[in-house]
Amino acid sequence: MGESKAKANGIEIVYEVIGDAKAPPMLLIMGLGAQLVLWEDEFCRMLAERGHRVIRFDNRDVGKSTHLHEAGLPDMAAIMTAAFTGQPLSAPYTLSDMARDCVGLLDALGIERADIVGASMGGMIAQTLAIEHPRRVRTMTSIMSTTGNPALPPPHADAISFLISPMPMDRQGAIEYGVKMFRVIGSPEFPFEEERVRRLAALQYDRGADPAGVMRQLAAIVASGSRVEQLRSVTAPTLVIHGKADPLVPFEGGAETAAMIPGARLEAVEGMGHDLPMSLWPRLVEWISAHAAAH
Repeated sequence: MGESKAKANGIEIVYEVIGDAKAPPMLLIMGLGAQLVLWEDEFCRMLAERGHRVIRFDNRDVGKSTHLHEAGLPDMAAIMTAAFTGQPLSAPYTLSDMARDCVGLLDALGIERADIVGASMGGMIAQTLAIEHPRRVRTMTSIMSTTGNPALPPPHADAISFLISPMPMDRQGAIEYGVKMFRVIGSPEFPFEEERVRRLAALQYDRGADPAGVMRQLAAIVASGSRVEQLRSVTAPTLVIHGKADPLVPFEGGAETAAMIPGARLEAVEGMGHDLPMSLWPRLVEWISAHAAAH
């Protein structure tokens, strides 16, 4: 392992490759404000041991990839108002741009098609890839994600508070913020691993904290709207994994994703919230790997 840089879609993306260079490629896409390190080393190694060339990367505006500082802080109140009233939306970029970042990374690595795995916002980007760049997607796995349908149940109130509250700019404050957030959105029926959460929060802060960048990503989610109708056109074999206890992206989002995509399979996980508990990794790796290998 080791970080590398690639020019993609007019920006620079930092990525890592884990596994045999000749193995089938699997691109992992993380969620809102989340860096490549949240696809944790051991999780990636477990996938690599199953015969995948795992590629994890920082999305634009987080970690070590390009941050679009010149775009400034989006007016989320105006964007949300426009979204709810059907007015034209203006955001620095959309999920389509982030999907093109993925295509650019695959191009830079000489990869024609890959198994695509996305978590949360990463699932939305994966869905957008499957809709807009179907020839690049061999299989898709969408984890704890949704269709963008505004009629679906919203996040729980305490989870929304973390979406709209800025992360503290000091290191210790950012770590405490991360701990509090995962206590709220994490899996209620699995052990809360505080030391692991603290370590990951510190690692993310040290690699490049940018609260304004996270808000630009959030603006992209809102501005991209619903994918319900477009998902009916997806041809990639699709696996949807979603926790029944997810307070940030309620289970209905995953259920609708699976219902809209022809032939998609839904794995509902009792007691799982909006995280990837270590005790679930063997099951998740088995599902993801078997899905990719079956097609």
